[in-house]
Amino acid sequence: MLGNCKLAAFIATSKPDEAKAFFEDKLGLTLILDEQYALVFDANGTTLRVQKSGKFTPQQFTALGWHVDDIEATVRELRAKGVVFEKYPWMPEGSDGIMTFPEGARVAWFKDPDGNVLSIDQY
Repeated sequence: MLGNCKLAAFIATSKPDEAKAFFEDKLGLTLILDEQYALVFDANGTTLRVQKSGKFTPQQFTALGWHVDDIEATVRELRAKGVVFEKYPWMPEGSDGIMTFPEGARVAWFKDPDGNVLSIDQY
């Protein structure tokens, strides 16, 4: 039933102005609407609603992620725009913020202005 419907994604922000600049300018998403309760972006055909909330505690796991064709090139592009990638203690030395899993998936994590964990992956 829902397998034939478009997916909508949601994430929260207590800093709507910073979130708007981050998702639009740094990540390159298209802002569709800035309404009272949410910033609405087009994420390549998926609606992303960045809900304007009060203070909240972001989850410590990935809230949103994007599949990319070339993770190393995407990391370079995002870093050039000021995105800081996480380096977790369990990541191998020299990984440069990109974790390669035994099955071959490659993932890099970063945070938005509210501390929501976001990722890019290639597999």
